[in-house]
Amino acid sequence: MMCVDTPRYKWGQRVQAANDLFNDGSYPEQSAGALLVREGAPGEIVQVGKHVESGAVVYMVEFALNCVVGCMEPELLPQCCREESF
Repeated sequence: MMCVDTPRYKWGQRVQAANDLFNDGSYPEQSAGALLVREGAPGEIVQVGKHVESGAVVYMVEFALNCVVGCMEPELLPQCCREESF
């Protein structure tokens, strides 16, 4: 059985990292476990796709110049809705 989700975010939408994002081994320019993006970092959705086996939505997000990271929905927040912590 496949889970087919409807994307929450759209191409071109501004988002930010919900948590620190670490390399799970799929980002070849960094070692496994390396910090790729800090919590709260702004980014832009540059591609929306689906995981072949699970059907889960996967977003390619450009967080900084030449730093494009694949993210799942729980790893992102809309940029306008993040609560500031003091």
